[in-house]
Order: sequence, then structure tokens, then C-alpha cells
Amino acid sequence: MRRIKQHQSGEGANFTKKRLPVKLVYLEEHKRIASAFYREKSVQKWRRQKKEALIYGQHQKLPELSKSYRNLKPQDEGT
Repeated sequence: MRRIKQHQSGEGANFTKKRLPVKLVYLEEHKRIASAFYREKSVQKWRRQKKEALIYGQHQKLPELSKSYRNLKPQDEGT
């Protein structure tokens, strides 16, 4: 809750400051700040579709959504 209050008050990243108010849609707890930071940065790099699967608990979709666009064959892209 402390972290959300920080975001709501405009503390933290410029990205968040420009998109207030903040709404919590997913939560993971970590024992160490370093591991939480690493996880946050990792998820930030994901495509929207993969993030939404995580938010909605559709964990079975994550491996498929982890594939790189470069490695997809034309039939995989739906063409």
C-alpha cells in the first residue's frame, strides 16, 4: 500500500507521474527490494498481450506469448 500511495502522490517514475491516478491490477510480493525491482523491470518489457495474461491469471498462455516476433512462422502469426 505504501508503494501505491507514493505513486498516487506523484513520487517515483516520470512515466507514472504522467498517468495519474494509478490503479492496481496485479500484485506480487517479494522479500527483497532488489528482486521486486528486477521483476518489475522484466514485466515492463513484455508486450501488452503477455501482461494481460499475467493480470488475468492466464498463466498457461505465458509460454506462447513469450515467443519473439522474429521467431514466429507466417502460419503462427495468423496469416
